[in-house]
Amino acid sequence: MTTEMILSIFLGIGLAASSGFRVFVPLFALSCAAYFHIIPLNDSWQWVGSTPALIILGVASIAESISYLIPLVDHLLDTVAVPLAGIAGTLVMASTLTDMSPAMTWALAIIAGGGAAATIKGTAATTRVASTATTGGLANPAVSVAETGTAIGLSALSIFSPIFAMIALVIGLLMMIWVVIMVKNRVKR
Repeated sequence: MTTEMILSIFLGIGLAASSGFRVFVPLFALSCAAYFHIIPLNDSWQWVGSTPALIILGVASIAESISYLIPLVDHLLDTVAVPLAGIAGTLVMASTLTDMSPAMTWALAIIAGGGAAATIKGTAATTRVASTATTGGLANPAVSVAETGTAIGLSALSIFSPIFAMIALVIGLLMMIWVVIMVKNRVKR
């Protein structure tokens, strides 16, 4: 396995994980990066770097991010976005994997990309439910802004420094596990 292959895997996982926060933001970031020739895409995914794809994904990113700021709409979006995040994570991972066999590309895309996105989206949706239950939904816009910011930051970090994106994901995962353990211990009392 070459360094380029490892970096493309890290890039894909980072963007897939970002899809767990916002479905369209990492796709838009990928489209921008491909459009400006910052990263190469798999041959069958060159269309992602086209002008029409860039415009459509940009509009979808803005619409999705704004929609999450509206109470009740955010919960409706979460019910649709959990499976969509898994699909988006799979697709974004597949698009970034270069010089791999189709079997390896799709296996990694489904397991690592789709799995990372669906796990993060499920956790984010649970966080929104907890926010609604504890604050009557008043904190949901702040949670939405944090999720959008994380999606933008993680997407940019994945594109410009896939290694640091993986480090950030591992640290984030460890923090998430720690929070779950703390909450679980608090509930037991």
